[in-house]
Amino acid sequence: MCLAAIYWARLDRMHYGNSQDDAAAIGFDDAFLYGEVALPIDGRSLKTTRLLAADANTVFKAWADKPDKIAY
Repeated sequence: MCLAAIYWARLDRMHYGNSQDDAAAIGFDDAFLYGEVALPIDGRSLKTTRLLAADANTVFKAWADKPDKIAY
């Protein structure tokens, strides 16, 4: 499972068998990803463009105002 998804899911515990080095040894090297996340958006290798910010914020506001939501 993606580490970000694990944190977003608010799990209270994680079990794993292989280390980052073990994964890298067979081609699943996440070091690049950790390095990219640490960079400012405009410094990352994947070109990123924000679109429809006002529309996106409208959706977030609707979620924030929703009385029966499950808080994360």
